[in-house]
Amino acid sequence: MKIAVVGIGVAGAYLMNRLSDDHDNHVIGFERTPQDQHDAVCAWATCENVMGGLSKKCGLNFEDYVLHDGKQMRVDLGQKGRIDLRLKGMVSYDKLQLIQDMVKGTEIKFGRAPRKEELEPEFDVIVDATGFHRNYLPRLQDELWIPCVQFKVRYPQGKEPFDDFYLRSFPSMSGYFWYFPLGNGYAHIGAGDFLKGHNRFVDEFMNKHQCEVVKKVGRPVRLTPPASCEPFTDGRKSVGVGESIGTVFPLLGEGIIPSTWCAELFINNMHDMKAYRDSVIDRFRMYALAFKFVKLKIAGKFSMAKHGMEMLKIYRHMKSEEERYGMKVSMGDMLKLSSI
Repeated sequence: MKIAVVGIGVAGAYLMNRLSDDHDNHVIGFERTPQDQHDAVCAWATCENVMGGLSKKCGLNFEDYVLHDGKQMRVDLGQKGRIDLRLKGMVSYDKLQLIQDMVKGTEIKFGRAPRKEELEPEFDVIVDATGFHRNYLPRLQDELWIPCVQFKVRYPQGKEPFDDFYLRSFPSMSGYFWYFPLGNGYAHIGAGDFLKGHNRFVDEFMNKHQCEVVKKVGRPVRLTPPASCEPFTDGRKSVGVGESIGTVFPLLGEGIIPSTWCAELFINNMHDMKAYRDSVIDRFRMYALAFKFVKLKIAGKFSMAKHGMEMLKIYRHMKSEEERYGMKVSMGDMLKLSSI
């Protein structure tokens, strides 16, 4: 089978590695940025407990990529106080190096974003791993996305504002600011905000904590869950994987692990698109509930009396999967978060 994988982010890189192991497949990747400009955009934090196993399937040791092993995350709620979360495997890691090592030895055409009409005559399957852009799938009519910006920065030795993970939640859960330590004075700072106040907050933080800007990146993040991102295929040869079909946990804006899980579901069901669709909907069913919660908060329509049971379901889900989320989850913290 001849397969085109378009978009070499986490999901695309994972697919290039795993699909290329099967000698019955001829896999070619396409990445719109030139090779010397290829970068991993946003979110360099994930859970080592899960990524360790996924990386091992690619013949890699995830510990080799860990930059900072988190112990505690401070979540600043503004006038509502703060939450100190005990971490259980959350790390910042060298995302770009992991992607580069995943695709080592595979065939990728950098600097190319071919049109669907170019690919269809040559390939049996076109995997849309283009993330937010969803270039090879039907357009979504009604979706929620959040604009984001991130900087890689360097602080003078001993002048880092925090020595561990830090988040500042924006009012009504419209987004948050993040600070991810990378070690040796480096950090990623950034923010995403549905109400578009993220740039102002990042500028204020950088003015307060002087640093050298190493790199700036930015793009929107889709929060619409898979249940609202159908169809997953164009009915011909194109099929979506990862963020292109909504595999981002809306409550956290986190898509590294779910997008890689989605890639694994595709590998297991690539010859049966109905089974693939059903497995994605089932695996990410809780994301639809979390999405509803976030939308209600942003719109100012969340009511504990009306929606408390739904919030309890989200809490029970996250509590039962603390090892996956890499943090200790408590009902008290959930209630504090829902009050902002």
